[in-house]
Amino acid sequence: MTEPTDQAAPRGAAPRLHQRVHAILAEEIHTGQLADRERLAETALAARFGISRAPVRQALTALAAEGLVERRPGGGFRVRAAHHAAARPGTARQPQALASQPSWEKIYAEVVDEIVPRTAFGDWRVIESELARYHAVSRTVAREVMARLQQRGIVRKAGHSRWHAPALTPAHVNDVYEMREVLEPAALMRAVPHVAPERIAAMAERLRTAMARATTLAGHELDRLEGDLHGEVLGACPNREMRQAIRFYHSLLVAHSFLYRWTPPLYATEPFLPEHLRIFEALETGHTARAAKALEEHLRASRERAIARVEAVASAPRPAALPYLQEITDA
Repeated sequence: MTEPTDQAAPRGAAPRLHQRVHAILAEEIHTGQLADRERLAETALAARFGISRAPVRQALTALAAEGLVERRPGGGFRVRAAHHAAARPGTARQPQALASQPSWEKIYAEVVDEIVPRTAFGDWRVIESELARYHAVSRTVAREVMARLQQRGIVRKAGHSRWHAPALTPAHVNDVYEMREVLEPAALMRAVPHVAPERIAAMAERLRTAMARATTLAGHELDRLEGDLHGEVLGACPNREMRQAIRFYHSLLVAHSFLYRWTPPLYATEPFLPEHLRIFEALETGHTARAAKALEEHLRASRERAIARVEAVASAPRPAALPYLQEITDA
């Protein structure tokens, strides 16, 4: 996630970092530039591309879902022999950086990756100075990262200018979804005239294709399908204040990308797929009010599923402690 932007990236926008890493590594596997059973380490790949570990991790997870790499028993990944090809002459790997990014972007996704899963276990104080020290960046960069996280509703300002990452408790999830049920159907009604019919049709077709292989969808694919509706379509709402409010209450969408990874499948197939399709099919036929009603029903059903996922994560082993996160207790 190259976050945040005010609206979803337009069609034809440059691929995100993890997509570019994925494309490069997939090509190197197919052409034999990556050796048979070669170990792929997040840290080394991040250094090679000049990016943080988070987009590398996303790319490797996607490659594993496609069967191009496999997880090593001791951790990390390695190239799968079945997909290895003979090396082509003159195809040595290049160490150049992928992109010139603002400093905050280089660690933003990784900080999200660190904070969001831990909110299933409790409330946290985020210590800005320790965040800067841990990621070896300036206080200015750390402050910019926190500001971006605040825009997404992942952290909030507490007393004395302290940062607070609220726990994903059932009560918090319920409150967030209650706001979404008010905001998103109204935004959908405003957004539809600004979304080309061919884009609606393309997103509907993507859902139908996904549903045909629903049992094998990977987390990053589910994220994209969520983003079609809640990102691109709602992002077309012309009311800027409404868009910003929706983005703030989309903190749980950020969390879902981790909940998909951290929890065993709770359903044989993801229930949101047919729910989203009902919305898009109503839009395809010009029934905007029906689509808004279907969206409201989808969010109501999603509320219970989100609570179930949060509870599943909370019962799992706790992640390792981080120096910039201090758990807030009642004591």
